[in-house]
Amino acid sequence: MSSSKELFRESQLGLFIALVAKVAKADGRVHELEAQLVGMMLDDISKVFVDKEKTRNILKEIFNEEKDRTDNTKEIAQALNHLLGRSRLKRRQFVGFLIQLAFVDKKISSEEDRILREILTELNISADEYTSMLHKFQSTSKNKQQTMSPQEACKVLGVNEGDDLSTIKKTYRKLVREYHPDIIKSQNKDEAYIEKATAKTQEINQAYQLLKELKKH
Repeated sequence: MSSSKELFRESQLGLFIALVAKVAKADGRVHELEAQLVGMMLDDISKVFVDKEKTRNILKEIFNEEKDRTDNTKEIAQALNHLLGRSRLKRRQFVGFLIQLAFVDKKISSEEDRILREILTELNISADEYTSMLHKFQSTSKNKQQTMSPQEACKVLGVNEGDDLSTIKKTYRKLVREYHPDIIKSQNKDEAYIEKATAKTQEINQAYQLLKELKKH
């Protein structure tokens, strides 16, 4: 499959990456943390193929082409739904990753919500199921600290207050890579895995954003 972009585009993973692109660009642009998470997702998927680099390039091309299209979300979700057959678990896992991407900045915009609902309808995930999944993400997130002092931010990232922004950024990226939910490995885990990974990623991001602002002034 990794030898053909068209074959990949029509596969479960190719269709899923296309939907990831729609959600990532829903509010007008792909934000820094979203871009990092998408990059890691492409890395995770590519690892299971023999030609990792070629596979990643194909997936990145699919992502870049699809993020700027708004006319085919329903069609792609329908195609993925057909390939998933009767698997409720895989549907919920894919949806969990899409919610995680939209929710990673601690809120889901109206456009992200609209696109997610359009996708969920085609994947036969009910509005009640979606609301329930959202609440789980929100409650896991609320268990994390809402306000954070610079000292606590340093502790979360494992850096010193005197470290420069370059050092802090390097540590931040390493931690995001360590704690992001791996789409391949998650297939053997329950939904709580994605929820916890999202909450940890949010906490790391909150700490980084706080220290980044402090270092600018």
